[in-house]
Amino acid sequence: MTHISANDLKTKGISAIEFALSTAPEAIVSVRGKDRFVVMDMAHYHYLRECELDAALAQSRADLAAGRMVQESPEAHLARLDAMNAA
Repeated sequence: MTHISANDLKTKGISAIEFALSTAPEAIVSVRGKDRFVVMDMAHYHYLRECELDAALAQSRADLAAGRMVQESPEAHLARLDAMNAA
């Protein structure tokens, strides 16, 4: 993964990010020698968000298939949450 120093970002601005992203989908911004941030273009960000949503959907389907779910009314759900918080 490409690294961009905070100083390069300060002096070169967005062109430092554009250059770093021309060779890799993500770049790390380091501040005082420590990795602090990751930057990426919007297309890559949307791809990662879609992957997260697909993983959450797969986990929900697995929970349903394994019977790890409760079917109840909204009132019963709130009552169950209140009982869990009181315990």
